Amino acid sequence: MAAWSDTAIVENISTIYKRISHSAMRAGRNPEDVKLIAITKTVDIKRIQEAIDWGLRIFGESRVQEARDKISNLKSFINPPLPPFSKGGEGGLRIEWHLVGYLQKNKAKMAVHLFDLIHSLDSIELAIEINKNAEKIGKTQRVLIQVKLSQEETKHGVAKEDLLDLIKAVSEMNNLKLEGLMTMPPFSDDPEMVRPYFRELRKLRDTIEKSGFLLPELSMGMTNDFEVAIEEGATMVRIGTGIFANGS
Repeated sequence: MAAWSDTAIVENISTIYKRISHSAMRAGRNPEDVKLIAITKTVDIKRIQEAIDWGLRIFGESRVQEARDKISNLKSFINPPLPPFSKGGEGGLRIEWHLVGYLQKNKAKMAVHLFDLIHSLDSIELAIEINKNAEKIGKTQRVLIQVKLSQEETKHGVAKEDLLDLIKAVSEMNNLKLEGLMTMPPFSDDPEMVRPYFRELRKLRDTIEKSGFLLPELSMGMTNDFEVAIEEGATMVRIGTGIFANGS
């Protein structure tokens, strides 16, 4: 186990898991149905290694280039060489990497090589590019569609009135697997102010599923608001500061 002189990270992880459990139980849900994604934007390699040592297995990055460097540097840590004369197969841990930030079409090729799940699909054009690059390497790329529910210009995502058309297009692409929806509400110090955005995404998902599309995953909620997101149906929460900040 990692020997970090500051025990903040293990305390943070423990606290986050407890809050996830309490939030899920308040909503009558199974806590195991909520996946914790540790957001490692600006987090250095050593602290990511610490998080892996303490049991975290799903990590999220906002930028493709930064993720490429980290994933490359962590390879020997995650998949250490087998000892001489070992008869075992490939060793190492099963770590998932998720792209949670905006994806430009010209970075789609690299993203397909790096990420298990892309949360930020937001257009047919981007879907075509991801599908094309996944086909080239024989991969079925898991994706979520990002939905824009706020009026903030800085927020990305497909407009809700265009969502069903995008879902239909993605469902016809052989190398994409659509698993659900994602949204990023406006930041607020009061989690209750963003509850309506989470509720709206869940209702959108429920309505679309009546049309025959299965969308089990809802990626919504970050450090400051993940508890209300869980109460509204989140199956993935994206936590960065709550895990990696000292004394949080």
